[in-house]
Amino acid sequence: MGTFAFVVLMLIFVIAIAALAFSVRVVKQYEKGLVIRLGRYNHTADAGLVFLIPFIDSIIRVDMREALINVLPQQVITADNVVVTVDAVIYYKVVDPVKAEFEIQNFNFAATTLAQTNLRNLIGDKQLDETLTARDLINASLREVLDEATNPWGVKVTKVELQKIDPPADITTAMSKQMKAEREKRAVILEAEGVRQADILRAQGEAQAVLLRAEAEAKSITVVAQAAETNFTERARELKRLEVAQAVLSGNQTKFIIPAGSDIINVLGLDGNGSHNVVPLRARPSADKS
Repeated sequence: MGTFAFVVLMLIFVIAIAALAFSVRVVKQYEKGLVIRLGRYNHTADAGLVFLIPFIDSIIRVDMREALINVLPQQVITADNVVVTVDAVIYYKVVDPVKAEFEIQNFNFAATTLAQTNLRNLIGDKQLDETLTARDLINASLREVLDEATNPWGVKVTKVELQKIDPPADITTAMSKQMKAEREKRAVILEAEGVRQADILRAQGEAQAVLLRAEAEAKSITVVAQAAETNFTERARELKRLEVAQAVLSGNQTKFIIPAGSDIINVLGLDGNGSHNVVPLRARPSADKS
């Protein structure tokens, strides 16, 4: 074998190695490979080894993972002519790699510009107070607008978040003072309400105590009256009999024989030791001295 033949063989070997190197590509798990043949899209390759026709085919890798774009801060004028500084974050995901590669030249720049334009429109239609409190509404509206606009590009906008809405320093100071005044006012109202509730509860407690004392006194009077009625009825009867006896015997000198066990002896306080004793209430001359 001559020198020329050896050089030719080495040249063929190098070309074969180069062709093999150019014909084998690796597509990662999170990527899609767009095979371009002679400058024209041919097919989409999934993750793994991809074999290309050397010097004819080329491949474009498209990242299919969710990504984000930082929208730089910009000044926006609200409906009540207040200048606020706003920025945002856009989360998106490629759903059609062919459209994402061939339908838009620079997606990040296009999405950023679109977000800034729509932020000016959304915030420009709202008052400052509404803008500060309607953050979620602005996020949802902006996401819907961006998703509709990027759909022809094969991109899905999954979420949009406003990071900050900063009013000017003087307005921020005024708002801080207003919030402080509102908190102090709310504290005073709550304190007054607490005092009023305490007074009501104290009055209710005192009224309940008075009612309980009155009920206790009424029960006490009832018990005393029942005891008096039970204990003094018999004594009242005896007293009445004594008054009757005194009225009958008053001025009468007749002798009476009273049985020893009679209740009248007890009523009159006479000694009842002897049975059938004659008790002279008043001495009166008798016709018969015997």
